[in-house]
Amino acid sequence: MEFSKFGDKFGHYSGITQLMEDLNDGLRNPDAVMLGGGNPAQIPEMVEYFNQLTQAMAASGELTAAMTNYDGPQGKNTFINALADLMKATYGWDIKPSNISLTNGSQSAFFNLFNLLAGEFDGKQKKILLPLAPEYIGYGDSGLSHDMFISYKPEITLLDNGQFKYHVDFDHLVVDDSIGAICASRPTNPTGNVLTDEEIQHLDELARANDIPLIIDNAYGMPFPDIIFADVTPFWNSNTILCMSLSKLGLPGLRCGIVIASEEITTALANMNGVLSLAPGSVGPALAHKMIEQDDLLTLSEQVIKPFYLRKSQQAVALLQAAIPDPRFRIHKPEGAMFLWLWFKDLPITTMELYRRLKARGVLIVPGEYFFIGLEEDWQHGHECLRMNYVQSDEDMQKGIAVIADEITKAYQA
Repeated sequence: MEFSKFGDKFGHYSGITQLMEDLNDGLRNPDAVMLGGGNPAQIPEMVEYFNQLTQAMAASGELTAAMTNYDGPQGKNTFINALADLMKATYGWDIKPSNISLTNGSQSAFFNLFNLLAGEFDGKQKKILLPLAPEYIGYGDSGLSHDMFISYKPEITLLDNGQFKYHVDFDHLVVDDSIGAICASRPTNPTGNVLTDEEIQHLDELARANDIPLIIDNAYGMPFPDIIFADVTPFWNSNTILCMSLSKLGLPGLRCGIVIASEEITTALANMNGVLSLAPGSVGPALAHKMIEQDDLLTLSEQVIKPFYLRKSQQAVALLQAAIPDPRFRIHKPEGAMFLWLWFKDLPITTMELYRRLKARGVLIVPGEYFFIGLEEDWQHGHECLRMNYVQSDEDMQKGIAVIADEITKAYQA
């Protein structure tokens, strides 16, 4: 069968497809150790909270109402109004309901935003600038045009305790009329890096100077789900597009993305929703509205979700460092999100090959090669890193890390 250019581009196998297939296969295989996908942890307190919340909403009829009615293309009004009030009260930002639009998950939000702001224009092509590679795997195949992204190698700072940290290399960053928007995740998926306040301010200055928006992927950030361990200041202004999600609260199956932006961007996204999906889903926003109404959203994020992930990240770092004492092994400083970024310097095999060897032994990780989107040259460092999810049970973490350590030892000794 012959597909269109669109079909050829989006119908082919991609890194994000592999990741989600591995996640699904792993969930169906009780013996698999799932250290790869981005499924949030089943935090017992949150699971019980969601059980009680949905039961109460079912009893009141609110859940049924959400399931049996369309919302408008901008999303559920009651949730949008409550969220605007919450963000304004929490941070003092000048946010109105007209600054917020909902999508069917963050992935669809970024697809729409990237193709709204970059791609083919009259007489030219514009790109999305990812100022620091590695970046989120899900961005890579989301452009309608080929060669949609450009990114730059980071500066690498070696830290004590076998850790390191990436920083934006502003000396080499080029922002000109070929750039349609700047985009960075904070905390960063895959590395757990958090851009400093100074880096965010500098990116904002570059965006404003070039009359383009700054997109911040805040899926793991503040004020919810608050999986952020660094002491930084949340950021938004009229030139910022702040993207959030309900997934990392523990609700990925409800597919609810949130975009806070200028009214011009919000209107465009709402119009795109109408064409592509009629309206965003209603159940996630209905639950989140109830959580705001009961003053639970921020409280649970700060007192339950954040401490859980902080403890798990510290445990995983300790397990890894005990299992892999090789001085060539370093871990990116865990400052947020739910992943550890592992660097095996001078690894004689690629992490794609390491992925295959680990998968054969029932341990699923994500090879680093997928995350270096938009680099103009191949970089050996990208073949030496992998992303590991640290949210599994303590038993599975120990089992999986033991297998990783064994395969790394074999690779270095070969």
